[in-house]
Amino acid sequence: MGDETARCLCNTIFGLGGIFDVATRANIPKRDADFGQTFKKWGCQPGIFLMLPLFGPSDIRDGSGLVADFAANPLTYFFPYDCVGPSVTANNFSDTVDESVRFSQVEPDSYSILLYAWTFTHENRPVDLRLIGNQDPASLETLQSFFSGYSNPKFLDRGKTRAVLIPATGRKLDFTFWLQPGTAPVVYLIPGFGAHRLARNELEIADLLVSNGFSVVTISSTYNPDFMNRASTSEIPDYPPNGIHDLHVALTVIDRYLDATYPSRLGSRAIMGYSMGAFQSLFLAAAKDVNHPLIKFQRYVAIDAPVRLRYAVTNLDQYYNAPLAWPADKREADIENTLLKVAFLATQPALQTNLLFNAIESKFLIGLSFRLALRDMIFSSQLRCNQKILQQPVKTLRRRAIYNEILKYSLKDYIDKFATPYDKTRGIDLSNPIVVKRGTDLTTYTAELRENPDVRLILNRNDFLLATQDVSWIESTFTPQQRTIFPEGGHLGNLNQSEVQKAILQTLDGLGLPRAKSANDIGQSSNNGNGI
Repeated sequence: MGDETARCLCNTIFGLGGIFDVATRANIPKRDADFGQTFKKWGCQPGIFLMLPLFGPSDIRDGSGLVADFAANPLTYFFPYDCVGPSVTANNFSDTVDESVRFSQVEPDSYSILLYAWTFTHENRPVDLRLIGNQDPASLETLQSFFSGYSNPKFLDRGKTRAVLIPATGRKLDFTFWLQPGTAPVVYLIPGFGAHRLARNELEIADLLVSNGFSVVTISSTYNPDFMNRASTSEIPDYPPNGIHDLHVALTVIDRYLDATYPSRLGSRAIMGYSMGAFQSLFLAAAKDVNHPLIKFQRYVAIDAPVRLRYAVTNLDQYYNAPLAWPADKREADIENTLLKVAFLATQPALQTNLLFNAIESKFLIGLSFRLALRDMIFSSQLRCNQKILQQPVKTLRRRAIYNEILKYSLKDYIDKFATPYDKTRGIDLSNPIVVKRGTDLTTYTAELRENPDVRLILNRNDFLLATQDVSWIESTFTPQQRTIFPEGGHLGNLNQSEVQKAILQTLDGLGLPRAKSANDIGQSSNNGNGI
């Protein structure tokens, strides 16, 4: 109360009635407090979760605090000053609505995430931020990409979202694009496993490309419900070549729409994928010379592509199970504290440059992110085609029980118990090693990839999805001009570095634009200057 009174008097007298914030310059602290925090200090528990119109996620404690805040505000009782509070609320809402809308689009079930995150972080649980144990550089670098990402809200406003009819499904698929005012090369950006076309990394890479003269089109992953429900010919995401063909068809329909709607605006076509999207891009590159009517690309770019999907699946499952190394009697508490660390760091940007996670914590968080993507994929697929594998009823309402059941299934379980039986009904035998290798192992197409001069790769030597033999295969298959290998960075963990941004732009050299700018120019030309 003393600080707030001092600020009020200082800014009123010396700040010309509050026009200037003199109090901050005088080092009088600003207290952003409310009755919700007061009730928490008094020991009140959050109570049930509430989703309030306009205000968003809340609970009984903080919801009651809002009422108390309103009642305690003297301006509430004097007209026309009683309009100030709602006006401020509306103004604050307008500043966050775009990100809220993007979040609701990107997450297949944004409500459940908000419910869990809110109730988890608003209970009176202390967080232990100490680093106990050794760190794992590769997974820690990978984890860094979770905290650095899309940070330019104005970029999304510049894009346009349209929908095209996919002939095989009879449904319309959404895509988002940014076109240059004149003719320019077009980059079709393919995201990682389960990612949405408006995911943070997707938008950040798109921002980098658009800022440097390229037109960009984003599309959701073939393993995201957005694509699965509208453009996938398989009811269950199954044999990878099937999904890649569906992706190729969708890109062809989008390209024809854009070419007809914006004549002479589309230059050379390039496909750029990261993570699983990179695997798919290389798979298409191996079939470049096949005579088909689908879109042809003049460049195939793969950023941190896994080479053998079965190896990647095994590692991700092991990462999710990393907490098994903790003592059983402390495991649940340690997992809870790991999640509390994430929640705390999400609100403390200054601390995100030095992540205090040990090897088990960082590996578990990476495994968990993929497990949540798998959860959404399984749930969406069972809504379309219930294989009667899950014990809980598959319904869109009251999902907590079925979500808990699905989370018990690993990526390997999904292949064995969901995909394999479904593929068998379609004449695909995943028990045949040759069939599996053709669909999941890029080394099968060594000759085709080696003969394609339009392939470019960016990877990190310590990527946990790549074995030593995978890196050796890349070095022996692609020329030094086709590949850029960084010694560190984990999986997508160094995309915020100027050297990597420069390498991304250089993969597109020769498509109609001047050579990539220097690292300094890249930082200056980006809208936010922070990279990916």
